[in-house]
Amino acid sequence: MHEAVAALAREHDTPVLGLKLGADLTIVVFGHELVKQVFVREEFDGRPDTFFIRLRAMGGRRGITFTDGKFWHEQRSFAVRHLRQVGFGKELMEDMIMDELQELVRLFGESSQAGRSVSMGPTFAPSVLNVLWVLTTGASFSSRDDPRLHRLLHVLKARAKAFDMAGGTLNQFPWMRFLAPERTGHNLILRLNSDLKDIFMASILEHQKGYSPDKTNDLIDAFLHEMETRKAVETSSFTVDQLIMICMDFFIAGAQTTSTTLDFVFIMMLLYPDVQRRVQAELDAVVGRGRPPQLADRNKLPYVEAVLTEVQRMYQVTPVAGPRRVTKDTTLHGYNIPKDTTVLMSLWSVHYDRQHWKDPEQFRPERHLNDKGELVVDEWLLPFGLGRRRCLGEALARSCLFIFFAGVLQNFDVLPVPSKELPGEAPVPGLTLSPQPYSVMLKPRLTHMT
Repeated sequence: MHEAVAALAREHDTPVLGLKLGADLTIVVFGHELVKQVFVREEFDGRPDTFFIRLRAMGGRRGITFTDGKFWHEQRSFAVRHLRQVGFGKELMEDMIMDELQELVRLFGESSQAGRSVSMGPTFAPSVLNVLWVLTTGASFSSRDDPRLHRLLHVLKARAKAFDMAGGTLNQFPWMRFLAPERTGHNLILRLNSDLKDIFMASILEHQKGYSPDKTNDLIDAFLHEMETRKAVETSSFTVDQLIMICMDFFIAGAQTTSTTLDFVFIMMLLYPDVQRRVQAELDAVVGRGRPPQLADRNKLPYVEAVLTEVQRMYQVTPVAGPRRVTKDTTLHGYNIPKDTTVLMSLWSVHYDRQHWKDPEQFRPERHLNDKGELVVDEWLLPFGLGRRRCLGEALARSCLFIFFAGVLQNFDVLPVPSKELPGEAPVPGLTLSPQPYSVMLKPRLTHMT
């Protein structure tokens, strides 16, 4: 999709492309300056209220991702406050990620010893989910064989695929669900929504049984505490249905993007062994081999950070961001934009701008380093957005990416599977991007660890 709309914009020589999708007026915005304006200007902060978006939110206007106005502001403020309390970006979160790294190293070590190849993305997905589960429920899954973890993984994956396949039809022609409820994917989405609701509801009921006003260690406890303090307010936005949808928002937004980005990171290590060796040399020099990399090491590992930054530039999992809703009549780049227009932003056009990046198709991590070898933060990089709707889980995502990437490369060499053709760099196209299927052999590096 991102390349198709970019081609249309080039054909019409415009950075603001107008589209009529069914009854909806939609614009797609291209280029750093205009994309940035949409991110930061308040009148672009709204979200469309369509059948398809309500289908995502189990029939209502709930959660944080697809709400707006006073309701969104109140719920987002709660989420930000709670995430700070549970140590988002602090030691508690780091400890959880470190536990998952240990488990990953153990699993990869077993695969290496048995001479088995490894598919990286699917191996990271349970680790990311487990960290999110601890933040949400206060307890980790018992093991990778925990049936709840398998069920959650299956439902999230199936739901993402169903929305990808059904999105075009149901978004533009919602009435089709009455004529062909199965073929449009409508009934499948309802079933998967119900499954996801059941998973979170089971944990919410457990928390309600053991509720104590002094206990606000995880997201569910903190939300139940807010519900209790506001129960006399008839119009309170803190309801069980809203809690379920916030849980869904966290998992839908956080799990797929982080594990897919890690998948892209390791396909590039497979394809660029010289980059891999340079990362390992920096890790050996700064961290050594006697302890795992920690978040405190990040500032001393600029090349590690540059590699992660370059992967996120080239492989933005969601290359077209949005949708936003214009909350009042406004103008953009000289165009009059009516209230309730849907706005999409091409992050791909920013991350692949030839004038700015010179050679955007080239994987070149050193573009993010200055002459002294220090990391340069470029304002043209927008992997987590900008403004009031900037990604809530940015601290968690960055921490997972750094610790899992650095920790795995400290312990293993990533090698091709013998007699297997290397994958290509081009991602599999779709509403979200993913790498071409691949697997690797992992060779232990720390046999002489002190």
